[in-house]
Amino acid sequence: MIRNNCFVFGKMKNCFRVLSTYRNLPNFASLSPICPQMNAGNLPNVRLNLDKSRGIHSYPFQILGFPCVIHHTRKNYCLKGPNFGQSRVCSRVGLGKNDHVVGCVASDVRNCSTTVDSRINDKNFEKVYIKGGVNVNPLVIERTVNEEEHVSSVAKTIDEKVDDSVIAESSSVKKKESEIEKEAWRLLRNAVVTYCNSPVGTLAANDPNDKLPLNYDQVFIRDFVPSALAFLMKGEGEIIKNFLLHTLQLQSWEKTVDCYSPGQGLMPASFKVRTVPLDGNSGTFEEVLDPDFGESAIGRVAPVDSGLWWIILLRAYGKLTGDYTLQERIDVQTGMRLILNLCLSDGFDMFPTLLVTDGSCMIDRRMGIHGHPLEIQALFYSALRCSREMLAEEEGSKNLIRAINNRLSALSFHIREYYWVDMGKINEIYRYKTEEYSMDATNKFNIYPEQIPHWLMDWIPSEGGYMLGNLQPAHMDFRFFTLGNLWSIISSVGTPKQNQAILNLIEAKWDDLIGQMPLKICYPAVEDEEWRIITGSDPKNTPWSYHNGGSWPTLLWQFTLACIKMGRTDLAEKAVQAAEKRLQLDRWPEYYDTRYGKFIGKQARLYQTWTIAGFATSKMFLENPAMASLLYWDEDYELLEICVCALNKTGRKKCSRGAAKSQILV
Repeated sequence: MIRNNCFVFGKMKNCFRVLSTYRNLPNFASLSPICPQMNAGNLPNVRLNLDKSRGIHSYPFQILGFPCVIHHTRKNYCLKGPNFGQSRVCSRVGLGKNDHVVGCVASDVRNCSTTVDSRINDKNFEKVYIKGGVNVNPLVIERTVNEEEHVSSVAKTIDEKVDDSVIAESSSVKKKESEIEKEAWRLLRNAVVTYCNSPVGTLAANDPNDKLPLNYDQVFIRDFVPSALAFLMKGEGEIIKNFLLHTLQLQSWEKTVDCYSPGQGLMPASFKVRTVPLDGNSGTFEEVLDPDFGESAIGRVAPVDSGLWWIILLRAYGKLTGDYTLQERIDVQTGMRLILNLCLSDGFDMFPTLLVTDGSCMIDRRMGIHGHPLEIQALFYSALRCSREMLAEEEGSKNLIRAINNRLSALSFHIREYYWVDMGKINEIYRYKTEEYSMDATNKFNIYPEQIPHWLMDWIPSEGGYMLGNLQPAHMDFRFFTLGNLWSIISSVGTPKQNQAILNLIEAKWDDLIGQMPLKICYPAVEDEEWRIITGSDPKNTPWSYHNGGSWPTLLWQFTLACIKMGRTDLAEKAVQAAEKRLQLDRWPEYYDTRYGKFIGKQARLYQTWTIAGFATSKMFLENPAMASLLYWDEDYELLEICVCALNKTGRKKCSRGAAKSQILV
C-alpha cells in the first residue's frame, strides 16, 4: 500500500457542462469536465486557476470521511491528507487530456443477505455529497502528462486474464468487406453523435427523410450496445469510453416525476446533445447533455435494464481493448456500486429475481411482462457476474461482493429450477396438485394446470426446451421471449444442457422464430381478447407486430454470440444469410411484421442504428469467434458450491445444485 497525499487524474476528453437540475447530487466526486485549459508541464505540476471569464456555473461539494482518493482494482492508490475531509473542491472542474477527479463510496451489506442496504446515513456507508450554491466560479485544473508515460502505466495495469493472443489475432484477421458491410459501416459512422467534438454514442435511427423523429434522435443505452461492440471489434474504443463516462455522470443527476425521485443508481434510458445559449452571453452557445430517466417515456417507466447494460458494456470494453484502467477509476467503481445497491436493496419479495413493472426493458410498452420477466433476470445475472469480476477487492467492498455471490447462487438456482420448461416439465405441470400448504410442496407457486396454453402442447419439441417468459405466484407466462433466452445462454444462467436445448428448440422451430427475418422478439403473439386485456388494445402492438411477435434484426448479434458459445455457428450463419438478403434492400428497418417477418413493420423506423450495428457485429463475430468468446461466460463452479438457501438445515429436501456439474456437455 502506498501512502501519499495526492489527487490523481485520469484520461478524459474536453467537454462542456451537462444540462440538469442539481439539487441533490449524490455520491460523486467526479463530474463532467468543462473545457480545460492545457499548459505544457511536468507530471507533478498541478496548478489551480479560477476562471471567471467563462460564466459557467459550478457546484462545490464537500467530501466527508473518505479512506481513499484513488480507487484500485490493481492495488495502487493514494490516501487522504489530514485536512482532506474538510476541503472544498469544485464538482465540475476543467480536466486535461489525461485527467479526471476521483471519489469513493463503500457499500454496506449485511453478512448473510443477498441484498445491499443502501441507506446513506449508515455509519459504514462512506459518502460524497454536494453542498453549496450555483453561482460559484469553476475551478480549472491544468496539467499535461507525457503520453509515453501514460501508455506505459496503462500497459502495466492490464489484467492478467486478458488473452493478448486473442486481441493480437483479432487485429490480424482481415477480410474483404462486402458491399452490404461497407454500407452498414458508412451508415453506422454517419449515426455517431458528438459532444464537444468527441464521439459519445449513436442515434437510435438516422433516416434523413424522417421529419418527426420523436426520441429516435437520442442516444439510448441499450441501443448503443451493438454499436459499441462493433466499434470495439474494429479497435475503436474512444467512443465507448466517452459514452460510459458521460452516462455515468448523468447517473447522479436528480430525477423527479411528480415530486418523487427514484433511486440514486438509476441510469438514464437515453440522452440528447442540445445546443443552448451560454449563460450571460447573448449570441454564444454551448452544448449540453439532456438525459431522460423515464420522465418523458411512454407510461413514465424507469429503464431498469439501462444500468445492467452499462455494467455489461463496461466489462466488454476492458475485455476487447485490454484497458482495465477505466473500470478501476473511483467514479466508475462508485457508479457500479450505486447500480448494485439499487438492484440488491431489501424489499418484500420472497424471490431472488428482480420485481419490475411493465415496459421497463426493451419491451417498453404494456405487454404483460410485469413481475419477474426473464429478460431482466438474465441481464441482472450477467451484470452481477460482470461486477464480480470488476469490483475492487478491498475492505469496503467485501460485503458487497458477498451479497453478489449469494444473489448469483440463489438466482441461478431459481431460474434453472423454476423457469425451465420442456416436454417433461410441461407434463409435470399438467399433473400438478394445487392449494398445497407445506414446506415440501411440489407446486410451489400454486400454478393451475389449466394455465398451460393449447398451442404449447403441440409446439414444444421433444428435444428442446426454453426458459419461461415470466414467473410469479399463480402465474406462468409460457411465451418464448428471445432476448431473455439468448442471455440465459450467454451468461450461463442456464445449465449447459438447458442452453443446448434452447438452440435445439430454435432450430426445430426455425420458421416460427426466425422465418424470413430473424428474430422474433416473442412467440406467439397475443391476439383477440387476450390482446385487448394484456396490451390495453395498443394500436402499435397489434398481433405479429412490434413487441407483440414482431421480428427484430438487432437480436441477431445476441443469437450469433450464443451460437458461437455453444458451437452452433451453422445456425448463426444461416440466420445472418437470411437477414443479409433483405436488410439493405429494405433500408435497415427497426422491425418486421407478420407471422414470418415478411413485411417491414407498419411503424418501423428506417436506417435503425441497432439494426445496422447488430448485423455488422454478427458478421464480425463469425469472422473472429475468438474475440467473441471474450464476451460470454462459462459455467462458474464456485457458484455451484455456494448454497444460500440452507435447505439441509431445516429438514427439507436438499437442493440439487451440484447436479449441474454432471450436465456439462463434452
